[in-house]
Amino acid sequence: GPLLALSKPPGLPILGPPGDLSLDALLPALSRRLGLSAELHVVKAPARECSGLALLSGCYHTTKKLQQFFTNARRRGQYPATYRAVTVGVPAEVEGEVRTGLCWQQQGDRAMVRGCQQSVGTGGTPGSAEGCALQVVPVPAPGRRSLARKDVKSTLTCYRVLGAMGGCALVQLQPRTAFPEQLQVHLTLLLCPALGDHEHSSRVGRVLGVPFLLSPETAPTRTQVLDEELLSRLGLSPRQLHHLPLHIHLQELLLP
Repeated sequence: GPLLALSKPPGLPILGPPGDLSLDALLPALSRRLGLSAELHVVKAPARECSGLALLSGCYHTTKKLQQFFTNARRRGQYPATYRAVTVGVPAEVEGEVRTGLCWQQQGDRAMVRGCQQSVGTGGTPGSAEGCALQVVPVPAPGRRSLARKDVKSTLTCYRVLGAMGGCALVQLQPRTAFPEQLQVHLTLLLCPALGDHEHSSRVGRVLGVPFLLSPETAPTRTQVLDEELLSRLGLSPRQLHHLPLHIHLQELLLP
């Protein structure tokens, strides 16, 4: 029917300023190349940093119907999006869940910038908040007031280890809530940051090879650090590491 699925590369945003490369900006050319008469719309796609399934539609009513389905799915106990990630480190348990509060916080300051936080949607990236130097941080025990004011959102991700080798793992992730960078933060709480996560991986430190969690205030953002053996297996030099993309991939979407 009107549906079209693509595999989006990491680093490609869904929306962007006029003149910038984005999935939305590519749709008219894609429609012409495929010989489609209808205008294409983005139904659902992974965040800029992630790769994976991008679902498009050539029918406005189908687009709205599916977007409404995804919005209402969690209320019905359905979780249509399944991701896979390559992690640096192997979770201690083969399967489980990560449950924590998440909020936007100004870098270098514990006070959250409310005006910027309010400009951020629950399922995307921080539009105008980028200029506010905000980062997503966990709130292990959020208070009722902060949840009611929506300063903090309660989040949940279920995970299962599909395989492990050489100190890395292939992990299946099923987010039960939607918050920007939720999967990256939850993987760091498992002490197994995603490969290519240059935003949150610095929060996992090591002493004599044993990982431990650092607070966001003591772990400034930096290029992910990998050991020499893993760098050799990836065929990368330390100078090339900042080019390594985030290895979180939207693997599957269930449709009604």
